[in-house]
Formats: sequence, structure tokens, C-alpha cells
Amino acid sequence: MILGGDIGGTKCNLAAFERDGRGLRKLHQQKYASQEVVSFDQMLRAFLGELASGAKIEAACFGVAGPVIGRSVHPTNLSWPVDADSAASVLGTDRVRLINDMGATFAGIDALEPDELLTLQPGKAEPRATQALIAAGTGLGESFRVWDGSGYRVVPSEGGHADFAPRTDQEIALLRFLKKRQTWVDLESVISGRGFYLLHQFLGPSVDHPDFHEDREDPAAEITHRALHGACDICVDAVDLWVTLYGAEAGNLALKTLARGGVFVAGGIAGKILPKLTSGRFVEAFSQKAGLAEVLAAIPITVVLNPEAPLVGAAAAAAALL
Repeated sequence: MILGGDIGGTKCNLAAFERDGRGLRKLHQQKYASQEVVSFDQMLRAFLGELASGAKIEAACFGVAGPVIGRSVHPTNLSWPVDADSAASVLGTDRVRLINDMGATFAGIDALEPDELLTLQPGKAEPRATQALIAAGTGLGESFRVWDGSGYRVVPSEGGHADFAPRTDQEIALLRFLKKRQTWVDLESVISGRGFYLLHQFLGPSVDHPDFHEDREDPAAEITHRALHGACDICVDAVDLWVTLYGAEAGNLALKTLARGGVFVAGGIAGKILPKLTSGRFVEAFSQKAGLAEVLAAIPITVVLNPEAPLVGAAAAAAALL
């Protein structure tokens, strides 16, 4: 039995798989609210307790939202660490690997069916050229992979924590607005789930909704819902600006990596605001770069529709350990 995991700031998604003639077959899956988890090892013990008696984990891999240093990682938006050696002790196998969640997503993309991907910009992918990945969710993940002569090799990145770089007068005003609230303004401050509420406050400080103040309600969910249904002009403007900023940063990533093999857009938010992503704003902002619009227009942009791509990729990486 193989264990795959997607460890993020909002949820931890674990699943046990078995190998069959067609690849991996899912046997059991469980999701945990990340902020309610006391420790990674305790979560693993709880998951093992749900498996059939006598079930044995042969190999495990976890995609984690944070920089993997050696055999451990402290997730960016969590208070508890993930340690491969400690997990190996809990699972009873030394075949345990930690990878960045973007690496897991890349591995998952390779296993997806065509209907689990959506083309935003067809472009023309250059064979074996660099590919880039950007994924907004609880945080902002960025990565890319390069061809090493025999296959693609993922290059880890914490690009989501790079500085937010405004391009327009409105975005400069947004930066000033955010600087009054926090010392450093990184990309993740805006292009993430929490960015929707900040943009809403920036665009309409006097506009409020009761659900924003419910203890267990996420303002981002309310804002995107109202935006998609045209129920609040400020919500519409906030989501439109968010999508524009997302597209602009995806274009920045494409330039920095010269991703002529394509750019993938993943993460939990994409599927929830798909009508906005396909409206043309994202693609327009992607290509608005001085002198290089033609180069960027030739780069394919693909949305990853399956939110479990990182889980699938982690399981594939675990299988490779065998």
C-alpha cells in the first residue's frame, strides 16, 4: 500500500493507494482541517487507524506547501513541522519522501486526463522546453521544471513570497494601502485567498456584508460568490482586479523562466472562479510586457481543473520509491 499526501495551509489531504495494472487505485482518503491538526505525526496515526487491520504502508510521499530542507519542512502557513524521519517511524517504513507541493502538482499533471485540463491560451509548446506552474490557494505557489536530457526536473521555488510589484496607478495605490497594514507586501499577500478581502476593503472600504463577520465564514468565498452572480459591484471589481494581478504574475513567471513549454495554473481557487479566469482578463494581463507580448502570446496557458493533482502526484512519487 502507498500513501500520498497534500499538506497545505487550509487542508491536509491523505490517501492510500494500491498498485494495479493500470497504475494506482485509491483505497481510502481522508481530509483534515490543517488548523485543527495538532501535529503531523498525530494526523498520520489517526489516518492509519482508519485503514483495514493489518494494512501496511510500503512507501509514502507528501507534497508540502513550504521549502523542503533536507528531510523536513515547516509549512509556510502552519504552526507545526513535517519531518520525514519521524513520519517513517510512525508509518513503519523508511521509504518516506517530502517534496514541495508544486513538485507534487507537476507530477500530478502528468497523470491527469485531457478533460481535467482547460486551455486558456493555445499557444504552441516547444518540445522539451521549460514549463512553469503557478497555484493560488491559501498561499501562492510558483515553480518550474527543465528538461535534463532524459526527463523533466522540477526546480523548487518560493516565488510567491517575492515582492508585490504594482504596474498601474491603481496598483500603486493598492501597495500604499497595504503598506499601512503590514511591513512587507509580498505577492502572496494579494494573490491568495486572503487577497480577495483586502482588495474588497481597498476598493470599497464603506461596503460591508454581514457574512464577513461570521466566525466560521470565509470572506473570500462570499466575495467570489457575489462576484460570479453580479450581486455586489465591489465584489465584482475585487475579483476582476485579483484575476488581473494573477495573470500579470503568471506572465512574470513565464518571462523569468522562459516557459516556452507552457504555463500551468493550478491551486484551489482557479476552479472556483473559472468564469472569471476565462473572461480574457488573465490572458490579457499575462501578455502585457514591454516588447515581449508576441513571445508570451505563443506560450500555452492551461488550467488544472482537478484540485487533487498534488495528491495524485505525491502518490506517484511514493510509488517511484519502490
